[in-house]
Amino acid sequence: MNSLAAVLAAASAVAFGAEGNLKTENVILVTLDGIRWQEMFTGADETLLNKDRGGVPKNSDIPKRFGRSTPKERRSALFPFLWGTVAKRGQILGNPLAKSPGRVTNGLNFSYPGYSELLCGFADPKIDSNDKSPNPNVTFLEWLNAKPEFNGRVAAFTSWDVFPFIINSERSKLPVNGGLVPLRDVAETDEVKLLNRLIAETPLAGEDVRPDALTFHAARIYLKEKKPRVLFLSFDETDSQSHAGRYDRTLASAHKADGYLRELWETVQAMPEYMGKTTLVVTTDHGRGDAPVEWKNHGKKVPGSHTWWMAAMGPDTPALGERTNVAEVGQNQLAATVAALLGQDYCAAVPKAGKPLPELVESRK
Repeated sequence: MNSLAAVLAAASAVAFGAEGNLKTENVILVTLDGIRWQEMFTGADETLLNKDRGGVPKNSDIPKRFGRSTPKERRSALFPFLWGTVAKRGQILGNPLAKSPGRVTNGLNFSYPGYSELLCGFADPKIDSNDKSPNPNVTFLEWLNAKPEFNGRVAAFTSWDVFPFIINSERSKLPVNGGLVPLRDVAETDEVKLLNRLIAETPLAGEDVRPDALTFHAARIYLKEKKPRVLFLSFDETDSQSHAGRYDRTLASAHKADGYLRELWETVQAMPEYMGKTTLVVTTDHGRGDAPVEWKNHGKKVPGSHTWWMAAMGPDTPALGERTNVAEVGQNQLAATVAALLGQDYCAAVPKAGKPLPELVESRK
């Protein structure tokens, strides 16, 4: 082995925890469906806080709740946990105004292709619809679950009912609690009975997406009882309310999800299995178009919907805050990055996957 190869091999060993110096033992990955970079980095768009453009009723309290004089104040009002805790203790990438661009690489810019890319590490041109078709590709969740140290310790809770197909639960054998599926495989407490009744009774006819509150509480109960090492949690209201043209409800849903992130983090930090050894990763599946009209939509023909952002906080992620003046990051890098946080080399098994983001994973001796 020549000297350069030796250096690269040594660096790779450190990067993937071969020396056992990574502290992360668990990862919680959360997605907020279709949240634009504009809301994430500049907060509520004041041009949409009205009836004509944003569907905001005149008597709504949303302008008062989230309107502020500066972008930084607005984003902190909308996402107090992400900007008050994650940005201070970890990193947030994807703000084009700060020369920190993020990109969806599949070119289609809607949900199934986005989540497949996010979870598999590469774009598949055959994934070109939101149809309920089993994903032929293996997600990093399934890949991890096949390893003895993760087997039976990986789970997913999602508001959208297509995820059992995206994660291919029939093949992967992963527990994927998506859409209107009741919470199973936990103790049947009064809380669980009530939750399952609400899951069954809350949706209107024809709905395939359950309220994010039910998804969150199902995941919280499962986490506390089963203690998975990898938990994937996906909220959907931010996307569905945007499509409905209700900017007020989009903002309210985003703010509610931020509160769920805080509660989730506080929950795991109070548990010895997670405290000090858990990394939280938050991201989205696609962007959206610009105000005043295209903010409702996304897709291949909608400019701006290729944008992507992500945030991370944990014991192996340096506290660099909001990243500026960095090279473009791709949605296809998420899978390998999460694997690297757990000391696993995903790209060695899946060479076409995007490379892990090195500055999000810092080995410690």
